[in-house]
Amino acid sequence: MSTPAYTELQQRHQRMHRLAHLQSIAGWDQAANMPAKGNEARALAMAEMDGVLHQMRTDASLQALLAAAEQESLDDDARANLREMKREWRASNALPQALVEAKSLAISRCEHAWRTQRPAQDWAGYAANLREVVKLQREEARLLAADNGLSLYDALMDRYEPGMTSAEVDRVFGDLRQWLPGLIQQVQARQAQQTTLQPVGPFPKAAQRALGHDVMSLLGFDFEAGRLDESAHPFCGGVPEDVRLTTRYREDSFMQSMTGTIHETGHARYEQNLPRELLGQPIAHSRSMGLHESQSLSFEMQLGCHPGFAKLLLPLLNKHIGESPAFEVENLTRLLTRVAPGYIRVDADEVTYPAHVILRYEIERALIEGEIEVDDIPALWDTKMMELLGIDTRGNFKDGCMQDVHWGAGLFGYFPCYTLGAMYAAQWFASMRRDMPDLDQRIASGDLNAVFDWLKANIWSQGSRFETPELVRRASGETLNPAYFRAHLESRYLA
Repeated sequence: MSTPAYTELQQRHQRMHRLAHLQSIAGWDQAANMPAKGNEARALAMAEMDGVLHQMRTDASLQALLAAAEQESLDDDARANLREMKREWRASNALPQALVEAKSLAISRCEHAWRTQRPAQDWAGYAANLREVVKLQREEARLLAADNGLSLYDALMDRYEPGMTSAEVDRVFGDLRQWLPGLIQQVQARQAQQTTLQPVGPFPKAAQRALGHDVMSLLGFDFEAGRLDESAHPFCGGVPEDVRLTTRYREDSFMQSMTGTIHETGHARYEQNLPRELLGQPIAHSRSMGLHESQSLSFEMQLGCHPGFAKLLLPLLNKHIGESPAFEVENLTRLLTRVAPGYIRVDADEVTYPAHVILRYEIERALIEGEIEVDDIPALWDTKMMELLGIDTRGNFKDGCMQDVHWGAGLFGYFPCYTLGAMYAAQWFASMRRDMPDLDQRIASGDLNAVFDWLKANIWSQGSRFETPELVRRASGETLNPAYFRAHLESRYLA
């Protein structure tokens, strides 16, 4: 059956994918390799590319092509691809090109300056750049909300977690807020009775880098389709054909780099296993950032903190870090599952981690909705850190409200995805254990393919064929159920 309109749309999206490929690699280079004086030129180049891609996504002829393709005889994959094309087209047309380019330039400047402002505790300098980013994000939210009828914050969150609303996040996080502080206290009281040996550094960066590569290999990362580098904030970027991971190193502790690398490898394996035959089309994109974070947290928390996985890490630690009583399996498991409220989100254990996310969600939502301004962030941060984690961050901008790259990079609406991802990940592993009652024994024996094959079949290979609730239902038998997350934490830390 002839499908000329749909075929033309496919060709256009393939071209956009290729240009976005180049832009993604330029963005990775900006974070990992680019000399500081190159940022202004790179920022202008990135804004120019954003403008070109926006022109292509809003080309007036696309509307007629989308309408014509609706009338053509398409199979299920093509229908799903067309649905995603229409979604992208509508969101793009809600925004003027001048705003797209201005936002790109502002976030490049803000993120670049943040790299030196954060260690210098320069909140005033950072806030001056952040105000411009927030102004543009509010305008983007206003235009998107006017088009799709959502609230300002929901209009931004919809870019990362389509279909999710702040009303649903409030419901889920509200329940979490009720029981999480008590659980943290219970676990800390229990762990206080344990003796845990701490590995003693220093830990040379070269050894940590080699350890990271071996752990990535253990987790099935394809080094012929990606690489690991270093940046100020860990991330996974690039494209499925060329995935770029970064981590960061501290010579007084190797755990942060190792667990961060495991986290980013979860993202990377999702990207490397998206439906290859459909690459270049919207259907081959990851479905949402909540699902993306479910992969990184399946790797870092569900698998990475599993006692069976600690057994697999032992020979790698002995090889690269050196033999130590701290690396005996039982002690290593205690190190990986140690619950201790701390300043830094990316270094947090899985029990306290949701508190970091709730804090950021509550602040960024109020900021986008216009209830607070940038200058209000430090005091709110200090209050919520004390309330949720009992930690005093007054005057500590570096380890407080300047620690994340997200706001400077314009990623408003992203933070809820981390804890939604943790909830999805718990649901995946509950489903795996129903399908494979011997899963834990298989992990301990080194059979990680039991996990990878399930994720590939149910999540990775599906791309965006289904909207999120349907994909989750197909994978696990029901839509998102936060009860699995609570059951997982209580089982691992209190049983």
